[in-house]
Amino acid sequence: MADLKVETIAKLAQWRIENFGAATTYKRSDPFKIGIWNWHLSVEKNRYMYIRLFPELSRVSKEQPPVARFVLRVTTSGSNRRPYISPIHERLLRTSDDFVWPVETTFQGRFIIDVEFLDLKICPLNGGEGNSMCPNEGRMQYPATHTLRCLATQNSLRCLSRMLDESIHADVTINTADGTLQAHKAILSASSPVFHSMFLHDLKEKESSTVDMEDMSRESCMAFISYCYGKINKDDFWKHRLALLGAANKYDIVELKDTCEESLLEDINLENVLERLQEAWLYELDKLKKGCLMYLFDFGKIYDVRDEMEMFFRHADRELLVEMFQEVLTVWKPA
Repeated sequence: MADLKVETIAKLAQWRIENFGAATTYKRSDPFKIGIWNWHLSVEKNRYMYIRLFPELSRVSKEQPPVARFVLRVTTSGSNRRPYISPIHERLLRTSDDFVWPVETTFQGRFIIDVEFLDLKICPLNGGEGNSMCPNEGRMQYPATHTLRCLATQNSLRCLSRMLDESIHADVTINTADGTLQAHKAILSASSPVFHSMFLHDLKEKESSTVDMEDMSRESCMAFISYCYGKINKDDFWKHRLALLGAANKYDIVELKDTCEESLLEDINLENVLERLQEAWLYELDKLKKGCLMYLFDFGKIYDVRDEMEMFFRHADRELLVEMFQEVLTVWKPA
């Protein structure tokens, strides 16, 4: 029905009720969206007029219930348009029982209900202060705002990608094992405290505007530099994970190091478990080391790599071997 629709703009919702007859006792609006919630207004006539505001029952309203600060206004049609204005309310709203405004009159015919949201917060389920959706002088954060942020991010990444691909105003040369790359000191410095220190102090990298990364191939180094520019793709990441791990450790990029560890943990198998264990020890990756030891001992795969163990023992760090021996004692400890 047309008179169940609620129009919205910015923080204001308006319900125009075209006909509330003498025999009508209850009406509920269609849902309308403000913030991340769908809402309803309802009107109930008894001795007085009772107006309710409540969120639509959904997963969002259950897991992220709103705390709303709002004011209601009822305006009648005709020459006498004296509005009835509620006090400012601030309530945690979950159901239709959480808020009701009794208006000391009854309306018939046409009238308008306005609700203006002054603030909306997500009520934390574990207590504490809620997160306001109107942080900037009462301006609501709408999907359009989120879209604007996404577009701005995408545009920034496109610009950074062009800077790297086309060497736009590049000011540093990177020497790899089999070629060179052009990059930007500012981007590298913002990505890594090691690069930042190189270009800040009077080191050879600052003076010559070159960085030697000859422990990496040009292809793996390009994957690493692409990560710094926010443009690495999934295939390059998986192909160069070990090289990226070494670079992330060397240049102190914690997020990349953690991501490499998580991915190496995902596909441990008989062919790579000893290599992964060695990498975990070298780069102090506790989760990966624990995963490898569990794979070998808790799951009994140590028996399947006996032929490879002799070579592993020749080259492995002594402390790692002691830790492996302790793991054996733990797994095979008598009950």
